[in-house]
Order: sequence, then C-alpha cells, then structure tokens
Amino acid sequence: MKKSALILFLLLPFILMAQSSKKISEDFLQSFAEAFNAHDIKAIMEHMTDDCVFEASAGPEAGGQKFIGHEQVRKAFEDVFSSFPDAQWSNPRHFILGDRGFTEWLFTGTKADGTKVEVTGCDLFTFKDGKIAVKNSYRKNRFPAK
Repeated sequence: MKKSALILFLLLPFILMAQSSKKISEDFLQSFAEAFNAHDIKAIMEHMTDDCVFEASAGPEAGGQKFIGHEQVRKAFEDVFSSFPDAQWSNPRHFILGDRGFTEWLFTGTKADGTKVEVTGCDLFTFKDGKIAVKNSYRKNRFPAK
C-alpha cells in the first residue's frame, strides 16, 4: 500500500499536467479558418487567449503592426473585414508542433475601390492553454503585371 501511494504521489504532478494541458488539433485550426471565412468575430475571438497578440502583415514596424489583447485584436480583424468585405482564406493547410503551428492559405478579397487581391500567405501561431496566444501573419505582395 505504501509503495503504491508513493508511486501515485510521484506521478501526481505529471497526471495533473497532462490533464490541464490542452492540445491544439488540426480541427481546432480548421474551425478558426472557418470562423474567418464566415467573418464571425465572436467565433474567431473564442479561439484566442485573453492576452492574445495579432501581428499584421503590414504596418509601420519591421514586423508589421502589433495588436495586443482581445479589444485591439478584435478591432484589427473587424478592420480587415471592413477593408475586404468579401475576404476569404481558402485551401488552408494546418501544421502543429507542440505549442507552435502554422496555417498556409490563399487570400482573396476586393478593396472598396474595386482592386482585387489574390495572394498566398501563412499565419504562424503560438498556443497557450488550448487557444491561440499569438497570430503572426505573412502574405505575398503582388505587383501589377507589366
């Protein structure tokens, strides 16, 4: 009895850690992609931690513009949907390794002035507590055909 109690005592931290750590799955990232394509801000934000960070593809800094926390990130995503009312991220391919992952996609959208955009890109993710803590976006920049 003492031996089994000692084994349980020694294994308890590992058992608790295994139960409290939430693994990210490809289904989770697919659900996130589907929320973006539906322009469903509520569903998008449910995938993200309270202290989430969104690093946009463009902005004044070398790493793009950074948005921190639910309020700023939500507003940034709303601005994307406002700028591209028909925005879609198609053909997503998801990859996960521990607390990091990425999704490749093809972005299509039309700006208010009628300019159509079609570029490939990806999001690099950092996961925490079963949600997305950091979404760092990259996309190609196309030049007009000559």
